[in-house]
Amino acid sequence: MEPMDQILMKAQTLIEALPYIQKFNNKKVVVKYGGSAMLDENLQLNVIKDVALLKLVGMQPIIVHGGGKEITKWVSLLGHESTFVEGLRVTDEETMEVAEMVLGKVNKNLVQMLEKLGVKAVGISGKDGSTIKVEKKYVNGKDIGFVGNITEVKADLINTLIDNNFIPVIAPIGLDEEYHAYNINADDAACAVATAIGAEKLAFLTDIEGVYTDPSDKSTLISVLTLEKADELMQKGFIGGGMLPKLKNCIDAVKEGVSRVHILDGRMEHCLLLEFFTNRGIGTAIINNESILYDNEKAPEES
Repeated sequence: MEPMDQILMKAQTLIEALPYIQKFNNKKVVVKYGGSAMLDENLQLNVIKDVALLKLVGMQPIIVHGGGKEITKWVSLLGHESTFVEGLRVTDEETMEVAEMVLGKVNKNLVQMLEKLGVKAVGISGKDGSTIKVEKKYVNGKDIGFVGNITEVKADLINTLIDNNFIPVIAPIGLDEEYHAYNINADDAACAVATAIGAEKLAFLTDIEGVYTDPSDKSTLISVLTLEKADELMQKGFIGGGMLPKLKNCIDAVKEGVSRVHILDGRMEHCLLLEFFTNRGIGTAIINNESILYDNEKAPEES
């Protein structure tokens, strides 16, 4: 028998979650799944359990996943070396075949895990139903191969799956006007999908705790970041490295109508539940302005 205080603590946790469950009932939430959380089996299972719970309490989750580290591994096994330009993989025809194979395997594995937990899921890529249309992406005028820049997301297939009680699991591959397949940055795909379906929330599972004003000082984590403050931080040079394109993606998604975007540490067990259902929250939430702060949130402090 558990001690009564532990039982009451569990009950209190459920009560704490109630207003959030009510607030986001039947709302679409996009989870961008990538990073280290995809490599550790225990973390992977916890993420999928979190998404299943979101579904079972009435939300409409959609997963957009990456697979970059796995692609790198398989390219290496074939005797090739992965090359990157400004964080984007140079993708020749052979690498594109590997990427599509790996992403398809990852996709169906996630579907299998969700089905095992008792929720219905369907895995697709942007090729299915011409859901994601792209054009060739160039970096500073340089051709980096089969890397796509998203031009359009058609929400019909995604919404059909949601309306029929499925969790869509989306691999970031798109088609150009000539129906050639292109690899897409998963962050870009998640933002574009969230915008197209009118998601209430977009959560990025990353390998960092969130946005800092000083990355070397963990006490400077920003819990809530308005668009105005985000622009200010970027202009002053506080944001750099891999966080800069991610934050720009988040800003674009909020500007295009996504209510809020969360940057979460996917290495933390059940980070989605902690962010969605508790008063504490973790990571950084990017919002349009302070008028939509939750009761438990504080406006970002002025620096």
